[in-house]
Amino acid sequence: MNVFEELTQIQAEFQKDLKLALDLEQLDHLKIKYIGRSGVVTTLLRSISSVKKEDRPKFGSKANQLKSEISGLIAEKIDVFKNDTDLRKAENLDVTLPGRTPVIGSLHPTTQIVQEICDIFVSLGFSVIEGPEIEFDKYNFEMLNIPKGHPARDMWSTMWIENPNHSNTNSTLLRTHTSPMQARFMEATSPPIRIVVPGKCYRYEATDSTHEWHFYQIEGLVVDKGINFANLKGTLYEFAKRIFGNDRKVRFRCDYFPFVEPGVDMSISNFKDSEGKRPIKGRDEDWIEILGAGMVHPEVLKGVGYDPDIYTGFAFGMGPERISMLRDGIDDIRHFYSNDLRFLSQFV
Repeated sequence: MNVFEELTQIQAEFQKDLKLALDLEQLDHLKIKYIGRSGVVTTLLRSISSVKKEDRPKFGSKANQLKSEISGLIAEKIDVFKNDTDLRKAENLDVTLPGRTPVIGSLHPTTQIVQEICDIFVSLGFSVIEGPEIEFDKYNFEMLNIPKGHPARDMWSTMWIENPNHSNTNSTLLRTHTSPMQARFMEATSPPIRIVVPGKCYRYEATDSTHEWHFYQIEGLVVDKGINFANLKGTLYEFAKRIFGNDRKVRFRCDYFPFVEPGVDMSISNFKDSEGKRPIKGRDEDWIEILGAGMVHPEVLKGVGYDPDIYTGFAFGMGPERISMLRDGIDDIRHFYSNDLRFLSQFV
């Protein structure tokens, strides 16, 4: 059998196969069989060097013509199948039924509360900055008045990063709080300073309904001449009212943080109303702590080159997920990282 007879036989076989193709999948197989990379027509075209020189132009023309014919017939039948499928779908469609509401995505609830808190402080004259999650011991502890060997380091269950370069004296870690940006920003900037620092933090501790090994924190810092504790109280009181409502009361109590002096924790009121109900669901106490704060320690100011006799400041830190838990009645911080659509859909 010569090559021209082969072309005729392939054409006849294709016509039979085309009639037997009953769906799009079979047509796809047919296309691969005849004109695919290893198809019979393609293989025959590659063997043109074995054809007599005088027959090559005629053979090449007929083979390419057959390839185009096969491609066109398959495309036509694909269109027929598609149109038929669309027609069947249209026949089964009841246009009087109400439409289905599409599922709409939204920002993650943690992102939403972080943005809301930052927007409040921006409206109060603060700027928003960010910093590295992998941090040096120098900024995470030492420049925050927590030198090596200080017992206050036990307050943070630190996740250290192994450093093969032993000549590097700056040990690295996953930051335990966003406070390192206090030192970093003051080191590179002259007062006045009014910043908030949102970001992710890490601690090597067991997880439960109120603790996660990774979580977000928002740090705040104000430094200028004449900053006092009344400025701290007024700023945080305004924040509490905007987040939890104008009728919210606040309370400050002494607390210890190495990088502030004096240090305080701030609580918001949760008194029962006339019907005996509390505004913060699931909490039965009169006062609920929401953040820690204090006046920037003079040693921290000295460490970045500021004169504490000229400049003073205050700092605060809060967990945005815990703020959301209190305000929105969420009973478990692990919901924020569980990827459960039943929980996430509440924040659309």
